[in-house]
Amino acid sequence: MSRHGVMIVDDHPVVRDGYRRLIELQPGLRVVAEAGDARGAYDGFRNARPDVVVMDVTLPGASGIEAIRHIRQYDGAARIVVFTMHQGAAFALKAIEAGAAGYVTKSSDPKHLVEAIMGVLGGRTIISPDVIEAIARDRIAGSRTRLAELSPRQTEILRLLASGWPEDRVADALSVSRKTVRNNRYQIKGLLALETDAQMVWFAIETGLVQAPRAT
Repeated sequence: MSRHGVMIVDDHPVVRDGYRRLIELQPGLRVVAEAGDARGAYDGFRNARPDVVVMDVTLPGASGIEAIRHIRQYDGAARIVVFTMHQGAAFALKAIEAGAAGYVTKSSDPKHLVEAIMGVLGGRTIISPDVIEAIARDRIAGSRTRLAELSPRQTEILRLLASGWPEDRVADALSVSRKTVRNNRYQIKGLLALETDAQMVWFAIETGLVQAPRAT
Protein backbone atom coordinates (compact mmCIF):
# COMPACT_ATOMS: atom_id res chain seq x y z
CA MET A 1 0.00 0.00 0.00
CA SER A 2 1.48 3.35 -1.06
CA ARG A 3 1.51 6.12 1.51
CA HIS A 4 0.98 9.84 1.00
CA GLY A 5 3.96 12.04 1.88
CA VAL A 6 3.45 14.77 4.48
CA MET A 7 5.70 17.74 5.27
CA ILE A 8 5.46 19.31 8.75
CA VAL A 9 6.25 23.02 9.22
CA ASP A 10 6.51 24.27 12.81
CA ASP A 11 9.31 26.14 14.58
CA HIS A 12 9.27 23.87 17.66
CA PRO A 13 11.14 20.56 17.19
CA VAL A 14 9.24 18.91 20.06
CA VAL A 15 5.92 19.86 18.47
CA ARG A 16 7.07 18.53 15.10
CA ASP A 17 8.04 15.27 16.80
CA GLY A 18 4.52 14.97 18.22
CA TYR A 19 2.96 15.61 14.82
CA ARG A 20 5.27 13.06 13.22
CA ARG A 21 4.26 10.37 15.70
CA LEU A 22 0.57 11.11 15.21
CA ILE A 23 0.77 11.18 11.41
CA GLU A 24 2.90 8.07 11.02
CA LEU A 25 0.42 6.08 13.12
CA GLN A 26 -2.11 6.61 10.34
CA PRO A 27 -2.30 4.03 7.55
CA GLY A 28 -1.47 5.67 4.25
CA LEU A 29 0.55 8.60 5.66
CA ARG A 30 4.28 9.14 6.16
CA VAL A 31 6.36 12.21 7.00
CA VAL A 32 8.81 13.00 4.21
CA ALA A 33 10.11 16.43 5.28
CA GLU A 34 10.16 18.95 8.12
CA ALA A 35 10.90 22.67 8.34
CA GLY A 36 11.04 25.33 11.03
CA ASP A 37 10.49 28.53 9.04
CA ALA A 38 8.96 29.86 5.83
CA ARG A 39 12.09 29.58 3.71
CA GLY A 40 12.73 26.06 4.92
CA ALA A 41 9.13 25.19 4.08
CA TYR A 42 9.53 26.37 0.49
CA ASP A 43 12.86 24.59 0.03
CA GLY A 44 11.55 21.43 1.69
CA PHE A 45 8.50 21.40 -0.55
CA ARG A 46 10.60 21.73 -3.70
CA ASN A 47 12.96 18.96 -2.61
CA ALA A 48 10.53 16.44 -1.10
CA ARG A 49 7.38 17.19 -3.16
CA PRO A 50 5.00 16.06 -0.37
CA ASP A 51 1.36 15.26 -1.12
CA VAL A 52 0.23 17.55 1.71
CA VAL A 53 1.82 20.15 3.98
CA VAL A 54 0.87 20.67 7.64
CA MET A 55 1.75 24.30 8.36
CA ASP A 56 1.72 26.53 11.42
CA VAL A 57 1.17 30.21 10.58
CA THR A 58 3.29 31.48 13.47
CA LEU A 59 6.89 31.08 12.35
CA PRO A 60 10.07 33.08 13.01
CA GLY A 61 10.37 35.80 10.39
CA ALA A 62 7.92 35.44 7.52
CA SER A 63 4.72 33.72 8.62
CA GLY A 64 3.13 30.55 7.38
CA ILE A 65 0.81 32.66 5.23
CA GLU A 66 3.81 33.85 3.25
CA ALA A 67 5.07 30.27 3.01
CA ILE A 68 1.66 29.14 1.71
CA ARG A 69 1.65 31.91 -0.89
CA HIS A 70 5.19 31.07 -2.00
CA ILE A 71 4.55 27.33 -2.24
CA ARG A 72 1.33 27.84 -4.16
CA GLN A 73 3.14 30.12 -6.61
CA TYR A 74 5.58 27.29 -7.24
CA ASP A 75 2.89 24.58 -7.41
CA GLY A 76 -0.70 25.71 -7.83
CA ALA A 77 -1.91 22.20 -6.93
CA ALA A 78 -0.09 22.08 -3.57
CA ARG A 79 -2.35 20.93 -0.72
CA ILE A 80 -1.77 22.70 2.57
CA VAL A 81 -3.42 22.28 5.98
CA VAL A 82 -2.86 25.03 8.53
CA PHE A 83 -2.58 23.73 12.11
CA THR A 84 -2.23 26.65 14.51
CA MET A 85 -3.16 28.29 17.80
CA HIS A 86 -4.81 31.19 15.92
CA GLN A 87 -8.59 30.86 16.17
CA GLY A 88 -9.36 34.34 14.83
CA ALA A 89 -10.96 34.97 11.47
CA ALA A 90 -8.17 37.26 10.21
CA PHE A 91 -5.46 34.60 9.96
CA ALA A 92 -7.87 31.94 8.75
CA LEU A 93 -9.27 34.02 5.91
CA LYS A 94 -5.82 35.16 4.76
CA ALA A 95 -4.43 31.62 4.93
CA ILE A 96 -7.29 30.35 2.78
CA GLU A 97 -6.90 33.28 0.39
CA ALA A 98 -3.19 32.47 0.12
CA GLY A 99 -4.06 28.91 -0.90
CA ALA A 100 -4.55 26.77 2.21
CA ALA A 101 -7.16 24.01 1.77
CA GLY A 102 -7.51 23.27 5.48
CA TYR A 103 -7.45 25.26 8.72
CA VAL A 104 -7.50 23.45 12.07
CA THR A 105 -6.67 24.90 15.47
CA LYS A 106 -4.35 23.21 17.94
CA SER A 107 -7.09 23.36 20.55
CA SER A 108 -9.03 20.85 18.44
CA ASP A 109 -8.91 17.11 19.07
CA PRO A 110 -5.82 15.63 17.34
CA LYS A 111 -8.10 13.44 15.24
CA HIS A 112 -9.33 16.61 13.52
CA LEU A 113 -5.85 17.19 12.10
CA VAL A 114 -5.83 13.67 10.65
CA GLU A 115 -9.33 14.17 9.28
CA ALA A 116 -8.26 17.46 7.70
CA ILE A 117 -5.22 15.87 6.07
CA MET A 118 -7.30 13.07 4.61
CA GLY A 119 -10.04 15.48 3.54
CA VAL A 120 -7.60 17.78 1.76
CA LEU A 121 -6.00 14.79 0.06
CA GLY A 122 -9.51 13.93 -1.14
CA GLY A 123 -9.94 17.37 -2.68
CA ARG A 124 -12.06 18.97 0.04
CA THR A 125 -11.63 22.20 2.01
CA ILE A 126 -11.66 21.54 5.76
CA ILE A 127 -12.08 24.26 8.41
CA SER A 128 -12.47 23.39 12.08
CA PRO A 129 -15.80 24.38 13.73
CA ASP A 130 -14.26 26.95 16.11
CA VAL A 131 -12.76 28.85 13.18
CA ILE A 132 -16.01 28.72 11.20
CA GLU A 133 -17.72 30.20 14.27
CA ALA A 134 -15.13 33.00 14.50
CA ILE A 135 -15.57 33.86 10.82
CA ALA A 136 -19.35 33.86 11.24
CA ARG A 137 -19.13 36.19 14.25
CA ASP A 138 -17.02 38.65 12.30
CA ARG A 139 -19.41 38.55 9.37
CA ILE A 140 -22.45 39.10 11.59
CA ALA A 141 -20.75 41.93 13.48
CA GLY A 142 -19.53 43.47 10.23
CA SER A 143 -16.07 43.91 11.72
CA ARG A 144 -12.58 43.44 10.31
CA THR A 145 -13.87 43.77 6.77
CA ARG A 146 -11.15 46.24 5.72
CA LEU A 147 -8.54 43.50 6.02
CA ALA A 148 -10.15 41.90 2.97
CA GLU A 149 -8.84 44.84 0.94
CA LEU A 150 -5.28 43.56 1.36
CA SER A 151 -3.59 40.75 -0.53
CA PRO A 152 -1.85 37.98 1.46
CA ARG A 153 1.51 39.63 0.65
CA GLN A 154 0.28 43.03 1.86
CA THR A 155 -1.14 41.42 4.99
CA GLU A 156 2.25 39.89 5.71
CA ILE A 157 4.04 43.20 5.19
CA LEU A 158 1.53 44.90 7.49
CA ARG A 159 2.06 42.23 10.17
CA LEU A 160 5.84 42.56 10.11
CA LEU A 161 5.87 46.37 10.03
CA ALA A 162 3.33 46.50 12.85
CA SER A 163 5.56 44.13 14.81
CA GLY A 164 8.28 46.80 14.71
CA TRP A 165 10.43 45.39 11.91
CA PRO A 166 12.37 47.95 9.84
CA GLU A 167 11.79 47.95 6.09
CA ASP A 168 15.14 46.35 5.24
CA ARG A 169 14.47 43.41 7.58
CA VAL A 170 10.99 42.91 6.11
CA ALA A 171 12.47 43.02 2.61
CA ASP A 172 15.05 40.36 3.51
CA ALA A 173 12.46 38.08 5.15
CA LEU A 174 10.16 38.25 2.12
CA SER A 175 12.92 38.25 -0.53
CA VAL A 176 11.78 41.55 -2.01
CA SER A 177 13.38 44.98 -2.37
CA ARG A 178 13.15 47.67 0.28
CA LYS A 179 11.40 49.82 -2.34
CA THR A 180 8.70 47.16 -2.69
CA VAL A 181 8.14 47.17 1.07
CA ARG A 182 8.01 50.98 1.15
CA ASN A 183 5.54 51.12 -1.75
CA ASN A 184 3.34 48.53 -0.07
CA ARG A 185 3.42 50.50 3.18
CA TYR A 186 1.85 53.47 1.36
CA GLN A 187 -0.60 51.23 -0.52
CA ILE A 188 -1.70 49.55 2.72
CA LYS A 189 -2.36 52.90 4.37
CA GLY A 190 -4.36 54.03 1.36
CA LEU A 191 -6.45 50.86 1.16
CA LEU A 192 -7.19 50.92 4.88
CA ALA A 193 -7.69 54.71 5.08
CA LEU A 194 -4.91 55.03 7.66
CA GLU A 195 -2.73 58.13 7.96
CA THR A 196 0.06 57.16 10.34
CA ASP A 197 2.21 54.18 11.24
CA ALA A 198 0.64 54.22 14.71
CA GLN A 199 -2.80 53.77 13.18
CA MET A 200 -1.41 50.90 11.13
CA VAL A 201 -0.13 49.21 14.29
CA TRP A 202 -3.48 49.60 16.06
CA PHE A 203 -5.31 48.20 13.05
CA ALA A 204 -3.03 45.14 13.11
CA ILE A 205 -3.72 44.67 16.82
CA GLU A 206 -7.49 45.06 16.41
CA THR A 207 -7.60 42.48 13.62
CA GLY A 208 -5.47 39.98 15.53
CA LEU A 209 -2.48 40.11 13.19
CA VAL A 210 -0.20 41.10 16.07
CA GLN A 211 -0.58 41.05 19.84
CA ALA A 212 -0.80 44.24 21.86
CA PRO A 213 2.35 44.93 23.86
CA ARG A 214 2.09 43.84 27.47
CA ALA A 215 2.13 46.47 30.17
CA THR A 216 5.30 46.46 32.25
